[in-house]
Amino acid sequence: MRLKKIDIYIIKKFLGTFFYSIALLTMIIIIFDVSEKIDDFIENDAPLNKIIFQHYLNFIPYFVNMFSYLFTFIAVIFFTSKLAQNTEIIAMLSSGVSFNRLLYPYMLSALLLALMSFYLANFVIPKANISRREFKDRYIENLTKSKDRHIHLQISPGTFVYVESFSTFNNVGQKFSMEKFEKGKGMVFKLNSDKIVYDSITGKWGITNFYIRYMDENTERLRKGYKLDTLINLKPADLYITKEDFEVMDFFEIREYIAEEKMKGNPRIARYEVKNHQRLAFPFATLVMTLIGVSLSSRKVRGGIGMHLGVGIGLAFGFILIMQVSTVFATYGSFPPWLSAWLPNIIFGVIGIFLYIQRSR
Repeated sequence: MRLKKIDIYIIKKFLGTFFYSIALLTMIIIIFDVSEKIDDFIENDAPLNKIIFQHYLNFIPYFVNMFSYLFTFIAVIFFTSKLAQNTEIIAMLSSGVSFNRLLYPYMLSALLLALMSFYLANFVIPKANISRREFKDRYIENLTKSKDRHIHLQISPGTFVYVESFSTFNNVGQKFSMEKFEKGKGMVFKLNSDKIVYDSITGKWGITNFYIRYMDENTERLRKGYKLDTLINLKPADLYITKEDFEVMDFFEIREYIAEEKMKGNPRIARYEVKNHQRLAFPFATLVMTLIGVSLSSRKVRGGIGMHLGVGIGLAFGFILIMQVSTVFATYGSFPPWLSAWLPNIIFGVIGIFLYIQRSR
């Protein structure tokens, strides 16, 4: 469909208001963030160039994308309410333009913003977060901590390992065991050792004071030794927690990680699945919130922009509340991760369709 002057006018208003509000709020957030973290910067001797270029320059796309769907919603309500109050919407509809046709430039703009959000969330921001998190880990807070004691993992089908404790400082684990099971045979291999040490150069684990049992159907062989260097499908990162490490995983990496951790029986994987689905659900929310915003604010009402903004902000907080509650239920309960991410879109999609039908009559 060829763009007309009215389409270009609405698109300019839409995108102009969106990016202006984003820029304004980003500046405010950075000012508050600096005032909150200034003590950490001074205490840890953070260089000014790293504060600006490594932390805040990478923080801007992260923040912009985090609530882009809400910025879109508020921008649509704000400038559409102004058009309605100035009777520009009435003039457009009176000239023979249908509400469906009026909606076209809005949804086109929303689609562009949704695609931008998807690209940022899945490809740009994960790479930018690597540098931002390095700065955060060094100058603000330690993002790495050891897991609780008694770590159990499945490292491949039928192969399980146990580590009593693991130190991230020197990559040393205490009281290690590994067991292999085969279908129809039961346990066929068991290794116990006092200590394991990871060699980052060779990628091998050094196993100290080990005891190995090989079990066949009718025989059992034993092997003892002091030192053994071996390759195991186990990484030090499997034995400690990196806070919100999904932030550095792109579209493909987070899916590979989820598949690998599911095989290992990682109980924390639900959080990653939620974040994975949200990277698609949130860009789609831009379209949903745009539909609601146009349908809600294109009528001239008593109270004007203030009334529309009040209702819009209320709906925005409702969206965030549903998102947060469903995320908690999916992360710590049995709520499906995909439904957790898409539930706000489903609920507000129904609201959007209802408002659209009411407005288009």
